[in-house]
Amino acid sequence: MIIDQLKQSVACAALNYISPNTIIGIGTGSTIDYFIQSLDRIKHLIRGAVSSSSSTTRYLNRIGIPIFDLNEVGSVVLYVDGADEVNENLQMIKGGGEALTKEKILAAASKQFICIVDESKQVQVLGKFPLPIEIIPMACAYIITELNKLGGESKVRKNVLTDNGNIIIDVYNLNIHDPIAMEKIINALPGVVTVGLFAKRKADILLVGTTNGVKKIINTS
Repeated sequence: MIIDQLKQSVACAALNYISPNTIIGIGTGSTIDYFIQSLDRIKHLIRGAVSSSSSTTRYLNRIGIPIFDLNEVGSVVLYVDGADEVNENLQMIKGGGEALTKEKILAAASKQFICIVDESKQVQVLGKFPLPIEIIPMACAYIITELNKLGGESKVRKNVLTDNGNIIIDVYNLNIHDPIAMEKIINALPGVVTVGLFAKRKADILLVGTTNGVKKIINTS
């Protein structure tokens, strides 16, 4: 399938940004699975990784990459992750794979954040993909009421508990013209752990797998 080929190509391209003898942060998702698969070829060059989810940890364990706790290392030189949507300003919606909170922590703790996507994930306006929000369960009804005031339709993601023991609300049919403002508003709601808008801490480099090769976009702001 062409999308899988594009994911594989961009995952391989991300290997060029890894410095020897470093600990890297690794995200979660189908494109990151291809990245980990590619990383297996050069795993002897790195010290290990900080993982964003239990699923990524299982994959890394399977190929023998040492796992570090972020509290041990403090920060990572490089964080590689995918996105569900990304705009021209390198702001993203993430969290389709349920790991948004740990992903956001790793992004904040990274010196360089590289986002890898296939070209189908590029959009002009964020929000066609449902916006994930991790919340404390007791706040569910209150938060849904508040989120619906923003113009979308909120639904609890069924049969999902995050690695942190929380639930996820997905907000459908939003047009997010000001991602930074939206991120701030939602994060301020009591009971919200974090929102899957990566607007304030956006990607430093976006690598896009296209049918004409891998395109590189650099954050200049």
